[in-house]
Amino acid sequence: MPAPIEDYAMIGDCHSAALISREGSIDWLCLPRFDAGACFAALLGDRSHGHWSITPRGEFTVERWYLPETMVLVTEFRGPDGVCRVLDCMVVEGAHPTVVRIVEGVHGSVDLELDLVIRFDYGSIVPWVRRRRNGSLLAVAGAETLLLYTPVALRSENQCSHATFTIQAGQRLPFTLIWHPSHQPHPPPPGDPGPAVDRTIAWWQAWAARCTYVGPHRALVQRSLLTLKALTYAPTGGIVAAPTTSLPEAIGGVRNWDYRYCWLRDSTFTLYALLGAGYREEAARWREWLIRAVAGTPSQINIMYGLAGERRLTELELPWLPGYRGSRPVRTGNAACAQLQLDVFGEVMDTLHLARRSLEYSESSWRVQQAMLEYLEGAWNQPDEGIWEVRGPRRHFTHSKVMAWVAFDRGIKAVQGYGRPGPARRWQAVRQRIFDEVCLYGYDREQDSFVQSYGSREVDASLLMMSLVGFLPANDPRIVGTVAQVERSLMSGGLVRRYRPEHMQDGLPGDEGAFLACSFWLADNYILQGRRADAERLFLRLTGLCNDVGLLSEEYDPVHRCFLGNFPQAFSHIALVNTAINLAQHGRPADDRSPADDRSHVPGQ
Repeated sequence: MPAPIEDYAMIGDCHSAALISREGSIDWLCLPRFDAGACFAALLGDRSHGHWSITPRGEFTVERWYLPETMVLVTEFRGPDGVCRVLDCMVVEGAHPTVVRIVEGVHGSVDLELDLVIRFDYGSIVPWVRRRRNGSLLAVAGAETLLLYTPVALRSENQCSHATFTIQAGQRLPFTLIWHPSHQPHPPPPGDPGPAVDRTIAWWQAWAARCTYVGPHRALVQRSLLTLKALTYAPTGGIVAAPTTSLPEAIGGVRNWDYRYCWLRDSTFTLYALLGAGYREEAARWREWLIRAVAGTPSQINIMYGLAGERRLTELELPWLPGYRGSRPVRTGNAACAQLQLDVFGEVMDTLHLARRSLEYSESSWRVQQAMLEYLEGAWNQPDEGIWEVRGPRRHFTHSKVMAWVAFDRGIKAVQGYGRPGPARRWQAVRQRIFDEVCLYGYDREQDSFVQSYGSREVDASLLMMSLVGFLPANDPRIVGTVAQVERSLMSGGLVRRYRPEHMQDGLPGDEGAFLACSFWLADNYILQGRRADAERLFLRLTGLCNDVGLLSEEYDPVHRCFLGNFPQAFSHIALVNTAINLAQHGRPADDRSPADDRSHVPGQ
């Protein structure tokens, strides 16, 4: 059985990532990139589906940490006769994807056991394994090859590799695992991996040193930014939502999705976090990835894309995997990529509006925006699947309409504030129609709140975005009433749920946990409403959920006190950074996107 989700740490090389349990087992690793087939897939099954463990024999205790300002992990094992440490990292900017594990004796002696089970294609393919003359272990099947270099003698048992060894104080034993395509020559032996590890440590520390955030909780902010960088696919600048697939929103449930792709809904939050922390280069690369991804006919825009902007993300089920703690099915690909979600147009326009204020002008960016607004003029009043990707009937989601309003609002600001060419007067008329319709059909006067969709009486957490994007001021009575209704209807254990699944009609059975990003949005609303003590209290509650190495999942179960959903989740860490920045500003976090510079759409002005 895999470990609890919160017991994992992540290492990465900005191409892919590995998850390592507290017991020293790599239970998830996809090579050569995030969305490739896993060679270690025990996370979604058991040890027979692939893992690589280095663990003390007998009883031991564990403490672990990242080396300062890096994604290099140190796990310290304490046994009855001694202490040892395992340093884990993925080499950054190497010629081939490489995982290095170095076991070091601290004092006394520790008996350890190594267990290596390589299974390509998510645990389905048993490779041909043999020992080469130079002592390395070769595993090959189909298009993939793995080479393991180590001075420790390995033995083969039942298509697995094992070793037992003792580490003494002052002793150092390296293990280097290298992936390469099977049709290419084997790379030369790596020798001592120490210099590659040192370069990787220096690379991460140099990146972390560029962080300009100064304020409370700097260590948590920096850890979240490092995690975000580790989830970035270096060749393109795309940022995956998570490095995993099918970690469930409820243990034993069917809400198990592949998150190893790049969502447009995350774009504004991502850019805001990167720019707010001083990472202009990463923000510029994210903008360029976004422009390339959405280029083309606006009617064919996806809500998510592959790492390089791929659009075809065919969803498949992997029946040979039993799923994380019995949570089936396990899926790769994501059928939601083809859904109609009108909110993505607003999120893209909002992202590029923020970029316009801080980054160099991009002519191609404005052409893309003009085409999107031209399409949206005739599409904004359609029903859609909404931000939460319901697999049920389309409806008129209030959040989708609000984000359509955002799209036209940011287009108008580009014309009026930055001199971009465009029919601002016509866009103003459309913006006003959307505003009036949302206030008429998306607001329930009886319960004094906006609602999830037209004609509904339910609320969902996406309504918390209304003040953050400047649709209405946070102290407008309708926003105050909506926040109060979210507190009454969606709070669980002091955290915010996205919605109540029993009222969603999303075509799927089961429940889910509290959604951490939405909980940060509530804290942002508190800041805007002057409820600073409430905001700080909620922020501390949320950051207190970080695991021992500072990572967050997508969701949290306040009843069983465990992480849920894919992990670590970029959306959660982005929200943490943004709320921390908002708290540090002692001001109004939505001012960057407020309607203050253009009041023509506000009734009576």
